[in-house]
Amino acid sequence: MDFMTDRDVQKYLEEGYVVLDGLLTPQECDELRQRMGEMVEEMDVPQHCRTTFSTNHDEQLKTQGNADYFITSGDKIRFFFEKGVFDDKGDFIVPKQRSLNKVGHALHAYEPLYKQVTHSPKVQGLARKLGLVSPVILQSMFIFKQPGIGGEVTPHQDATFLHTEPLGRVMGLWIALEDATENNGCLWFIPHSHNSGISRRMVRTPKGTYPMTDFTGREQTYNEQKFLVAPVKKGSVVLIDGEVVHRSSENTSEDSRHVYTFHIMESQDTRWSPENWLQPTEELPFPQLYTK
Repeated sequence: MDFMTDRDVQKYLEEGYVVLDGLLTPQECDELRQRMGEMVEEMDVPQHCRTTFSTNHDEQLKTQGNADYFITSGDKIRFFFEKGVFDDKGDFIVPKQRSLNKVGHALHAYEPLYKQVTHSPKVQGLARKLGLVSPVILQSMFIFKQPGIGGEVTPHQDATFLHTEPLGRVMGLWIALEDATENNGCLWFIPHSHNSGISRRMVRTPKGTYPMTDFTGREQTYNEQKFLVAPVKKGSVVLIDGEVVHRSSENTSEDSRHVYTFHIMESQDTRWSPENWLQPTEELPFPQLYTK
């Protein structure tokens, strides 16, 4: 029996997202979280690299867009922090385990457990079910959504940051390592919004200029009533079309909302924009998803 049914495929194509239960077992989720906990304990981030992560338009330009640490992270594993976790000297004012927004962007390449999940038979199977011929892995992230301080992710489309010609070639896989609920900041979507193109792009600026990225266009204003909530159970995966509008709220609960997420692209007959912040490198070309 296929992990992804024909009905799932239809929902994904029509609405721009679909939730699939049971991608990972609870034990597999716990193993990924345990490994990340070990990595956080071992992390040593220089103070000048302690950058915060945001999807807010203006904050992006002032933080990661201005930071070499961010723009060169595509082929590395690096740590990005929540706002307000450092004092004026760059020292932690919260436990470091509670300070992180995310870790990215090459867990799929360098961490065996995450690589195994990324290339799992179920993931490869759903890509084949969707008709992908030559999918490659673009990036991967562990997102913490910390209790009480996990920040809002404003409405956006992934293709703003991961642009292709033609559009419609990028898909996100968002794997809940804990239950994701309205209280701890689960995803919300505008169904069918993947059919209207994109209104802004994050692009690299010319070498030697700052900030290192800029935006063309602006994010649209969306009707809040059009968003539908998408709570998911631990071990489930949400498939996210690169153009569907989605967001998540602040985590005001006492529970974290840990997620492993990665993006894939159908590389056949697709042009990856050289203006994207994320670029393949000699050290890490975008790896093929299919292993056989």
